[in-house]
Amino acid sequence: MEKLRIMSVFGTRPEAIKMCPLVQELANREGIESLCCVTAQHRQMLDSVLEVFQVKPDWDLDIMTPRQTLSTITSKCLTGMDEAIDSLKPDMILVHGDTSTTFAGALSAFYHQVKVGHVEAGLRTYDKYSPFPEEMNRKLTGQIATLHFAPTPRNRDNLAKEGITDGVFVMGNTVVDAIHMTVKPDFEFRDEQLKTLDFENNRVVLVTAHRRENYGEPMENICRAIAELSEAYPDVHFVYPVHLSPYVRETAEKFLGGNNRIHLIHPLAVDEMHNLMARCYLIMTDSGGLQEEAPSLGKPVLVLRRETERPEAIEAGTVKLAGVEQANIVKLARELFDDEDAYAKMAHAVNPYGDGKTSQRIVQAIEQYFGLREDGYVPEDEWTIFENTQPWRPLRVSPRHRTISGRT
Repeated sequence: MEKLRIMSVFGTRPEAIKMCPLVQELANREGIESLCCVTAQHRQMLDSVLEVFQVKPDWDLDIMTPRQTLSTITSKCLTGMDEAIDSLKPDMILVHGDTSTTFAGALSAFYHQVKVGHVEAGLRTYDKYSPFPEEMNRKLTGQIATLHFAPTPRNRDNLAKEGITDGVFVMGNTVVDAIHMTVKPDFEFRDEQLKTLDFENNRVVLVTAHRRENYGEPMENICRAIAELSEAYPDVHFVYPVHLSPYVRETAEKFLGGNNRIHLIHPLAVDEMHNLMARCYLIMTDSGGLQEEAPSLGKPVLVLRRETERPEAIEAGTVKLAGVEQANIVKLARELFDDEDAYAKMAHAVNPYGDGKTSQRIVQAIEQYFGLREDGYVPEDEWTIFENTQPWRPLRVSPRHRTISGRT
């Protein structure tokens, strides 16, 4: 019997971190041929993740150009995907999250009448311009997808509000799977500055800031807050792996360069990043992924944004929304530096994003959808991955959609 062809499409570092465990899980199933197509929306940062997880793409669009725009990314993805889909003939295409690669990959699949599975579905801020362009990318992808793999019950409910109820599964987040693969107690850093940091006698704060909606005054406020905190706390070192965006690099150097306790370093490979998170004291970030990764490691997070599409972490107590005003960022950071009880409360909160088995559940759902598994779902207790929710079953998909498209 010919194998089911499942093609995973991604192009950025965060997508790769969350999709590589799924690519590997698909490859472990006898009835599935796991295919991988990368757009290389982020070339260098993507390649470092592929190397760590030892994933070799079957197709590489290599679209990245200097100072690329959203329009060039989307158009190159669409035209490049034509040849990839025609050549590899997938039965389903998996896209992740909310990047331009995500939307273009889903749209191209639709044009070829190939079914789409959306990993990390259902995140919403309900503000189309924040995060930009991610909010509309994920909403539009949700309208195209056949299977929706929501990380949390709240994400499932967001989809239901938009009339999307068929083929919806609450799975947890694959980023927890990735962390289980990369964090090691005996890990040795390769970055020269990280090698010299004294994690035992200093408090190390991991900083990331790169989002488009923070360009301008918000990014400058974030940098000013870090500089102010550095002056106030001599035992605190800040490590900022600076995004390759020319604007981000110029801003970080302007406001934070020359301070021997603020370490502006190049972007880290995923294994170094995860192990830095495991050893740091606190995380300050505008990243979406770090809000999900940190709870698995017991690290408080201050989110450097005006809103977040991940309110579960706020409700669980692992994350606080700091905004982009200097005074508020400094206030919340000071609380965590000065108040041991406040720090412990965040560090010991329940992780709302799963148990490290999300990739297994997604593959099981795909197998069930295409009839590679017997009807009926995995026992209910095996799907109960959130300590603060009741047991539930994923919604049943319609039997009429189970055939493999275009083949017998």
